[in-house]
Amino acid sequence: MHGLINKAIEAFVIGTYGAESWALVAKGAELEDLHFESMLVYPKELTPKVIDCACSVLHADRADFLQNLGTYLVSQPHQQAVRRLLRFGGVDFVDFLYSLDDLNDRARLAVSDLRLPSLELREHTVNQFSLTVRSEMDGFGHVLVGLLTAMADDYGALVMLEYGGCQGDIETVAIALLETAFSEGNRFELGAMA
Repeated sequence: MHGLINKAIEAFVIGTYGAESWALVAKGAELEDLHFESMLVYPKELTPKVIDCACSVLHADRADFLQNLGTYLVSQPHQQAVRRLLRFGGVDFVDFLYSLDDLNDRARLAVSDLRLPSLELREHTVNQFSLTVRSEMDGFGHVLVGLLTAMADDYGALVMLEYGGCQGDIETVAIALLETAFSEGNRFELGAMA
């Protein structure tokens, strides 16, 4: 698994629960170093081990932990690179949803060896969608529920999201768009601020 993903988990634990908690997670997961290196690639079995250890140390439900991680990735000021990558998907939340099919390709433009889960959006009605998630990491659909919740808020949309379960390596998320302009949303400019 790419170091950026592991580093995001580390940052979430430190930012939410403190450095002492992360030290306990790192010790329990038998990490060689206390901190992950963002640009390294780690064995894929290490990430689930770190997540399971974090849930054990923090006494957190795995689904809740992953959903909160997804929210953290978009909502924290020091995670603006993730938010910017996602906001390039469209001018409103519906455009953003349709751009999720291409998220993996957009991410690889920024980091060539980063492999995100495969996402496929299906429109059932004008405001009912489902997102199919194919990932090596079990539970990534929960991360997307948190991420989509935070992005809906960022766009000012009102949505209801429901994790639809997992069959093999495929997870689904049901998306009901209740209102596209529920609130003003957050400001976003195409050019990065200096």
